[in-house]
This record gives sequence, structure tokens and C-alpha cells, in this order.
Amino acid sequence: MKRRAFLQKSAVISSSFMIMHDLFAKPQATIYGHNNMRYSLDKSWVTQHSPSVGVNDCHEMVQDSKGRIILLTNEVKNNILVLNKDGRVIDSWGHTFPGGHGLTLHHENGTDFLYITDTEKHQVYKTTMAGDILLTIDAPMDSGLYSKSADFVPTETAVDNNGDIFIADGYGKQHILHYNSKGELLNHFGGRGEGDIHLDNAHGICFDRRNGRNTLLITDRTRNCFKRFETSGKLIDKIQLPGACVCRPVIKGDHIYAAVLRSPGMDIADSGFVTILDKHNKVISNVGGTKPSYINGVLQKMQQEAAIFAHPHDVCVDDDDNVYVAQWASGKVFPYKLTRV
Repeated sequence: MKRRAFLQKSAVISSSFMIMHDLFAKPQATIYGHNNMRYSLDKSWVTQHSPSVGVNDCHEMVQDSKGRIILLTNEVKNNILVLNKDGRVIDSWGHTFPGGHGLTLHHENGTDFLYITDTEKHQVYKTTMAGDILLTIDAPMDSGLYSKSADFVPTETAVDNNGDIFIADGYGKQHILHYNSKGELLNHFGGRGEGDIHLDNAHGICFDRRNGRNTLLITDRTRNCFKRFETSGKLIDKIQLPGACVCRPVIKGDHIYAAVLRSPGMDIADSGFVTILDKHNKVISNVGGTKPSYINGVLQKMQQEAAIFAHPHDVCVDDDDNVYVAQWASGKVFPYKLTRV
């Protein structure tokens, strides 16, 4: 009887301990996304280090050849922030880009360079990693495309292997402007208008070489799609993304990543998420969004499911496949980090 009482008492103590352990155990992080592209979210990736710098709108991010994360903000106290992957600010520069919007990194002859678009100054700049301006491209007034320089509102650039520069005039006349490395205009295509060859909110542009061809992938944000063009300007195909006002495409490996600013017809502050496409250009994951669904090969409308982002504007995918999300008009928050699980 004494042994039975002892065992019963021990069971009660053990059960009580397990209950207390469960009560005080650290809650598991919520996982976002779908299929094999799932992530935990860290909103304090930068702020946990209490940086002495601030941000306004966080527009775009890239990773340089040293593994550092480069952030462009339109805060003229420090337009460029250089961070390590732990979120510590290790450098900052730039006071002259009040409309800093597009940020592209190009590796040229063993050296990294940045291309910055400014939507308020209506210019595009090539800079060193320390901020020295090497080239400035103004509105191409001699082209006959613009009656005034204010109509040129560049949002993004893509740089070819030979140094040719493609500028997306995503907040202006919607042209894609092709320059050589000296800043001389060679060609143009797109422009505002009806039909698939035209663009409406050509917000982003990048090179897509996944299939062995040197093509341009360009955002048509109002029409909720990406369009693929030859560098000559010939339309190849388009990728429909119903429910997603996508920002620029970011290609890492076989995948396309993009921030979705919002869904059309929904509250602009409460409908953004991050979408990820596979090598076949099929959506396989929506981080903060609904699970992608195809019926008879047609992607169904997507929308936000978890309100973890407000106005996501760009993504950067690092060499560990983690994703950093820059947000526009989001209360001056630093970028969030999504760690792949």
C-alpha cells in the first residue's frame, strides 16, 4: 500500500511538473508559406541592435559579393544602410536621394557597383559601394518620348553582362529605355497603352537567364503579371498573377521571388504578402498569403491571409535562402527577415 501511494504521489508531481513546463515553455514560432518554401518571421531583425540610424520608406535591398545586405531608403540622413545578416548596421552613406527607389547591384570586372533610381530627382545613378557617383542618366529629352523631364520617373534598372543598362520608367511614361554602359540611349520599347506589348506600372525589371536565354522579366503591376521580353523589346510571354500587384521580380536559383504590395480592390495597407514561383513559373508559396491553387492549369486569385506585412515593396534573398522584406509606407519600420525552415 505504501508503494502504491508513493507511485500515485510521484505521478501527480510528474504531471504537475509537465503542466508547469508547458505553461512556461517558449512558444513555437509561427511558420508562414507553403510547400518547401516555408519561413519563420523576425520583425526585430535590425531593431534588436538599437541602431543609431533611421529609415523612412524601405524601398529595395540587395546582397553584395561580401555577403552584406544593402538597403536603400529615401531617408536622406542615410540613404544606404549596409548590414550584416544578423541585422547589425555596419555602415551608412548617402544624403542626396530624396526619391531613392530602385537598387540594383552589378558585378563588373571583379568589382561591385550600385545603380540607384530617384523618382523625385528623375535620374538614375551608377555608384561605387562607398557612394561615389560615376554616371548620371537624366530624362532622355532628345528621344522625343518626353515633353518635360518630370515625366521621367524611373523605378528600376537591370544591367547586362556587357554593361548595357535597361531602365524601367515605372512611375512615368512606362518605357523601357536601353542604354549602353556610357549612358547613351540605344533603344526603347513598352510605353503606356493597350495590348500586351505595353506596360502599366512597369515597377521592376531584371534579367532572367534560367532557361539559357538572356531575357528581361518586367513587372506590369496594374495588370497583375510579369512580362518577358527579348532585349530587343520583342514580347515573349507573360506570367499571370491574379490578385497580386507585384513589385520587382528577384531571381535566385530556379525561383522568382516578389513582394506583393497589395491586392487590387483591397485596402492598400492590409493586403500585401510575398509570392514565390518555381522554375516553371508556377506559384508554389505565398508568405502571408493564401495557398496557391491551380484549376485546369489556371492560377486562382491570391490574397493576404496573415496580416504580417504592410506594403511589402521588395525582397532580397541571401546566400542561405533567407528572405528580407523591405516595406513602403509602413510606419518607418526596418525590413523583416524570413528564415527558411
